Order: sequence, then C-alpha cells, then structure tokens
Amino acid sequence: MTLKWDGHTHTKFCYHGNKAETPEYLERAIALGFERYTISEHPPLPEGWIDNPALMAELAMPESELPDYFAYIEEMKARYTGRIEVALGLEMDYLYENEAYSDRILAPWLDKLEDVVVSVHYLPGRGGMRCIDFTPDDFKDAFLETYGSMANIVDTYFDHVEMAIAWASKLPMRKRIGHPNLIRKFQQALPPIDDAQVEARLLALVPKLAEAGVGVDVNVAGFRVATCGECYAPDALIRACREAGVPLVYGSDTHRPEHVGADWDWFEAHVLRAEA
Repeated sequence: MTLKWDGHTHTKFCYHGNKAETPEYLERAIALGFERYTISEHPPLPEGWIDNPALMAELAMPESELPDYFAYIEEMKARYTGRIEVALGLEMDYLYENEAYSDRILAPWLDKLEDVVVSVHYLPGRGGMRCIDFTPDDFKDAFLETYGSMANIVDTYFDHVEMAIAWASKLPMRKRIGHPNLIRKFQQALPPIDDAQVEARLLALVPKLAEAGVGVDVNVAGFRVATCGECYAPDALIRACREAGVPLVYGSDTHRPEHVGADWDWFEAHVLRAEA
C-alpha cells in the first residue's frame, strides 16, 4: 500500500501565506487520511536578493527566525506522534551563483532535516534577480525584453532546474525538485510557450534526476492558478519518471488550511493508479 503523503506544505512562517497554526493543517490532513506530512517552509534569502524591498519581505522568513521554525516543527512532530508522521523540511530556492549561502543556511540543520524541496523561483532578469512566479506583468517586465523570446526564457529556466538538480544531489536527506513546470504558471497571460520545447526539456531532466537520486514534487498548485490550470508535473514527465524509478511525491503546496489535500484525486488517478 502506498503511503498517503503530502510532501510540500507551508506554515505561519511563510510571509506570503497564512497565519493559521500548523495544527489546523495537520488536523485536516489526518481527517483526509494522510499518513505523512512534510512541512517545507521557505528559508531565508540573501539580503537584497531581489531589488524590491516590499516583495523581498514577503518571500521568506528572516534568518533570525530559522531556529524558531525548527523548534516549532519539532514541537509538532512530538505533539502528533502516533497520529501522523510530521517530516521536518525546507523548500530551498536554487540560488544561482550564490549556492554557498544555501550551503551555510543548511549546515547547522543537516542532522534534523528529513526532506528538502529544491525549487527555481528566480532567474536573472532586468535589474538583477527576478521572480518567475510573482505576477504576469512583473514577468513581462523582468524577462521578455531581456531574453528576447519565450523560448529563450524557457531554456534558461530549465538550465537552472538542471543546476538545481546537481546542487540537490549533494544533500543527504530525501530531496526532490519543486514544481518543475513552474515556468508555465502565467502561460495564459504571456506570449505562447512551445509545448514541444517544454516537454523535451522536462524529459531531459529524468536521467539527471535518476542519477542524482532526486525525486519530483508532483505539485498540484497550478490547478489553483487561473493563468495555469494544470499540474506543475505533466503526464509525460510522470510516465518517464515512473519508468526510470524517480520518486513521485504529491505536493499540495498548501499556503492555507483549506489547500490541504487539494486535487489528491488527480494525483491518485495520474500517479498511483498508473503505478498499480
């Protein structure tokens, strides 16, 4: 029997999320029959990582809060022992040309961390590092003129995903690539993306994932985004990962309690039944 596991969730330590306490999430997860629940909050970012102080303040917890986060999740693990397995994790951003910062942040916690989701949220753009998933207008301002075409942006994104896999391969705990098709979040509000290009780049990740021992976050949050409407891990990638033995882990990417368990039926149909 496959473990019912949500491998990508957030907490009150997420400054663009919700202030609900984690027991609200965990009680819903238990009611929905989940057996493992990975808490994977955004860790701190380097000071001035993006040149937008207001947005920067919402993206991740300050470094001073990281010990409080770990203590809080340890408390949840103890409180829910015997009811649900709470796994302590982080959603690490792949920090291009600043990987040493991530290494430093992780170093004191390597013996405690059970799960790491490694995600690409940032690319070099107009004025420095920019978010790929803030708003469609911000995406256009950040990347369209700088790269000249959606094809160039897509290729750069997947180049960074490949670098993220290489960085994640060195981590000792369970690890997976977060929402690998996040570049499609605003697809309905941007110039067209070449589906064949995206699929080719996604499938090229699979041998790299298998060799690196890195899984895939089958992230359903795209269903909740009006300009996306799809899972951030499409069927072709899921099939290829299954054939290559790359772990596929459901991720609600919950930022509020009502997101817990979202679109589990889709994951069950597209991943679990196909594996049976």
